[in-house]
Amino acid sequence: MAKEKKLVESITSMEEDFAQWYTDVVKKAELIDYTSVKGCMVIKPAGYALWENIQHELDKRFKETGVENVYLPLFIPESLLQKEKDHVEGFAPEVAWVTHGGLEPLQERLCVRPTSETLFCDFYANDIHSYRDLPKVYNQWCSVVRWEKTTRPFLRSREFLWQEGHTAHATAQEAEERTIQMLNLYADFCEEVLAIPVIRGKKTDKEKFAGAEATYTIEALMHDGKALQSGTSHNFGDGFAKAFEIQYADKDNTLKYVHQTSWGMSTRIIGGLIMVHGDDSGLVLPPRIAPVQAVVIPVRQKAEGVMEKAQEIRSALIQAGIRAKLDDTDKSPGWKFSEQEMRGIPVRIEMGPKDLEAGQAVVVRRDNREKTVVQIQEIAGKVQEILDTMQKDMLERARAHRDSHTYTAVTKEEFKKTADEKPGFIKAMWCGCRECEEAVKEEIGVTTRCMPFNQEKLSDTCVFCGKPAKTLVYWGKAY
Repeated sequence: MAKEKKLVESITSMEEDFAQWYTDVVKKAELIDYTSVKGCMVIKPAGYALWENIQHELDKRFKETGVENVYLPLFIPESLLQKEKDHVEGFAPEVAWVTHGGLEPLQERLCVRPTSETLFCDFYANDIHSYRDLPKVYNQWCSVVRWEKTTRPFLRSREFLWQEGHTAHATAQEAEERTIQMLNLYADFCEEVLAIPVIRGKKTDKEKFAGAEATYTIEALMHDGKALQSGTSHNFGDGFAKAFEIQYADKDNTLKYVHQTSWGMSTRIIGGLIMVHGDDSGLVLPPRIAPVQAVVIPVRQKAEGVMEKAQEIRSALIQAGIRAKLDDTDKSPGWKFSEQEMRGIPVRIEMGPKDLEAGQAVVVRRDNREKTVVQIQEIAGKVQEILDTMQKDMLERARAHRDSHTYTAVTKEEFKKTADEKPGFIKAMWCGCRECEEAVKEEIGVTTRCMPFNQEKLSDTCVFCGKPAKTLVYWGKAY
């Protein structure tokens, strides 16, 4: 029994120390490992399988909207990066530079891409000539490097995996429509696949992407009441096009600048998945994204017929399209149960000699540990039904948590008291002034998360400075 307890006891309680709980889970569930390269991580098979499923789901959705995948170089010449002033200033502190090729110093430094706007612009300047060449709706799956000072697995690492979409359009309206379309795609993906409810909205000018005209975001609330920016979509207007001379001949034979967008989601969303759904026993994975959806665990597996029937159950699940595995290791059943819970596998199927005799198995949900006795001949259909129910329940539970940790404030005193005492989102009116936004961060300790698409009017005045209010903002502390 001591061994069986050890697996879960090695996880710090989230209420005791949420940051340590998170680190314990990503390590004990074998999602990542640390490396000799400071600030970088090994994504182990269990973690990478999650990313593969995220890739698969997103890529399918992208392609349904006309997106094509491409790949551009890892390196950006310094002169290219300098072409868009706001952009380079925004990324300068995080850029890693290559100064030598072999033993020889380079004539021009090369930046290891922190993002690929400048490369796409350089490419588009040579590839777009006529209105017939538009739109360009491209995406690339790659890694990027940002020299972060403080790193945490998935949430902030110096190298991380992501996708970055880069599109070029003939008109401002087409660019804006694509920007919003991709934001909504991310939001739907988070809610339908990851069971993470999100707030859709626009970033303030202070928080928008360097060089963008407008940045839109989806914001999720973690279990500890902090926000996580989970996906962004940017409208660049024609600013980059003018800096890089990306022009096309229109139908009237006049030269015009293209309008561009960029949008991305990264491995950071795996951190969000952990912090929204996990518990003190480890991961809790929504069925639609789980690499393994069901694990069959034979009890007293050496007893006559038990292993054969367990293998039959696994085969029936796989034939029904359920991602299933059989745990036929020589570990004790208690250890296997703890391991299944640690890894977040949505359901486990327990079956021993008595179950075999009765022609049944016990199906246990990971999220609420509810047990259901199921006839073996009905196992595949019943497990799928349980998985579907669990997916819906996890979204509703996460939404209920977010809503119960979303507060309103109409006075400065209420704003400060809520920020100090109640972790979560705070809805409050804002004047739209950048100086006010910076003062809120300094004095109250929260930042603007987004100006939601679904606007409400809580009062006529700014919650902080008392000037006439322009917009409702979601405020909060964030990762």
